Amino acid sequence: MSLMPVLFVGHGSPMNALDTNPFTVGLNTLGKMLPKPQAILCVSAHWETQGTQVLYNAAPATIHDFYGFPKALFDVQYPARGPLSIAHEAQKLLPDSTLNEKWGLDHGAWSVLVHMFPHADIPVFQVSLDVTKTPEQHLEMGKLLRPLREKGVLILGSGNIVHNLRVLNWREPTAVYPWNQEFDLAIKKSLEERDTATLTGFEKKLGEAAALSVPTPEHYLPLLYCYGASTEQDKISYPYEGGYEMGSLSMRSVLWS
Repeated sequence: MSLMPVLFVGHGSPMNALDTNPFTVGLNTLGKMLPKPQAILCVSAHWETQGTQVLYNAAPATIHDFYGFPKALFDVQYPARGPLSIAHEAQKLLPDSTLNEKWGLDHGAWSVLVHMFPHADIPVFQVSLDVTKTPEQHLEMGKLLRPLREKGVLILGSGNIVHNLRVLNWREPTAVYPWNQEFDLAIKKSLEERDTATLTGFEKKLGEAAALSVPTPEHYLPLLYCYGASTEQDKISYPYEGGYEMGSLSMRSVLWS
């Protein structure tokens, strides 16, 4: 049985939506290489809720959930349709989840998709991050969503493996703190070895590097959905890696196919 790939993208700054750089050029190339999805399910770091919610909107708005950026970024629109039947199917796969008709596509979704699928011609919906769940439970949610791959749904996680805005090195855009690289490479190794215990128990397993790399969990958790939706038969690859930015960001992307 052919399964749609699963993709995690380190999305970084919202300005990547406007910029042309190796990361965004790589996203555009990746979009052309992937089999065309019937729909895209995005789990974004930027939609946190009490309880799991599934976006159920036929014409989701482009949400500009940030401030202090140029007007050109607020002018970006990503008018993808919402796949109502698939969204409803996803909601039925996730116990105690609810449909949300009011949310739209946040920048964790559209800042990536404007490069991968610039024509916005593939239906998109989102699943929220339930702040009450443990890492283990988030991973299990990914497993529950796995059957959607059989129906041509691209499961897209959007966050950053390392994301600490408190200690950004503004003076050196390509700088990397040692703990950033240490944690990023440890997670890469854990993904390749399917070391679930480390991926979910990173705080205890990886110590100070984990505390500095993941001061809050929302940018890391989408990776667990993607890992959960993957299988041992998938080949893992890295469409973009080594992209450490401003000391405390890892832009690594991970593909299972």
